[in-house]
Amino acid sequence: MVRKDNLDLGLWKGVHTKDLLMPLDTHTFNLGKKLGLIQRKSYDFKAVLELSCALKKIDPSDPIKYDFALYRLGQEKILS
Repeated sequence: MVRKDNLDLGLWKGVHTKDLLMPLDTHTFNLGKKLGLIQRKSYDFKAVLELSCALKKIDPSDPIKYDFALYRLGQEKILS
């Protein structure tokens, strides 16, 4: 809803991509830990903030663009 591209509608004009937080599920949590992006052992909101902050170091303007890639790599257990 924030990005204006082939996948998103870009309807939320007041939200910038740099302010988004990583949606955390089992796959992104486990892969984030495996990649060293998350140090927490708890699957909680602090882990969301930690992963989002780590991704901001890679791309400060749109850190959450890696959401689908992390999810799919984790789901497929490609980096097991």
